[in-house]
Amino acid sequence: MTKGRFTIFPCRIGGVEVVEAASGHVFARHTHEQFGIGLIHQGAQKSLSGRGMVEAGAGDMITVNPGEVHDGVPIGDAGRSWRMLYFEPSAIGDAMEDISQGKTRIAEFTEPVFHDVRTSQHFQALFNSITAPDGDRTGMHGEECVLTLIADVMRTRGGQMHGGGVPSAMRRAQRLIDDDPTVAITLSDLARAADLSRFQVVRGFSRAFGLTPHAYLVQRRIDLARRLIARGVPLAEAAAEGGFADQSHMTRIFVRKYGISPGAYAEAFH
Repeated sequence: MTKGRFTIFPCRIGGVEVVEAASGHVFARHTHEQFGIGLIHQGAQKSLSGRGMVEAGAGDMITVNPGEVHDGVPIGDAGRSWRMLYFEPSAIGDAMEDISQGKTRIAEFTEPVFHDVRTSQHFQALFNSITAPDGDRTGMHGEECVLTLIADVMRTRGGQMHGGGVPSAMRRAQRLIDDDPTVAITLSDLARAADLSRFQVVRGFSRAFGLTPHAYLVQRRIDLARRLIARGVPLAEAAAEGGFADQSHMTRIFVRKYGISPGAYAEAFH
């Protein structure tokens, strides 16, 4: 199996990022800002998810929600290969509004791993439509495939509206980080926002979001840097604007979480 291959395809459908990869990389705990739907082609992996530890092998579908903490460890020495489609929340919202006939724009994927031949066929149809050099120029076929795939995942695989459940104090602490993750926020700042002790914040934040406050702050910074790099911002500038000490610091975090260097990511994206 090819090791270390990571390809980002141009996409004519707005709000969708298309990735194909083969790697033996052990991914650290991280999150994405988008919804993800993927298909394992070869090999297998085990990973943390919002539903606990799961394993996925060839032919299995995988999903992830925005902000859902996950990692990835290959099973065996051969690594694994997979394809992923990452959807901006607004794209999922538009699809859900159509699918539900206007009843909701909000969704949650509830099965991080499942095996369903029909869904995998619809995934492949969408992937092929997006990546084919002589593919659909009007975008109609791609839009049809997006709606069909998301409807499959939501209806057939038990998707549901996203429920709350996060304590308001933890939401206040989270918002303080989200408002500007580049600011040097302290644990005491978070404790004041939550009206709790520092220890209560550490414990409550980890329970609510699956990451410590510091790990969450670093994740939000790498999210910002990743968006800047995708727009073509030079790496050193992206590191500075993302709140990192320097480019090497950003690079270490980026590789650990995504299995690819910022430079390689920039080249793949452009």
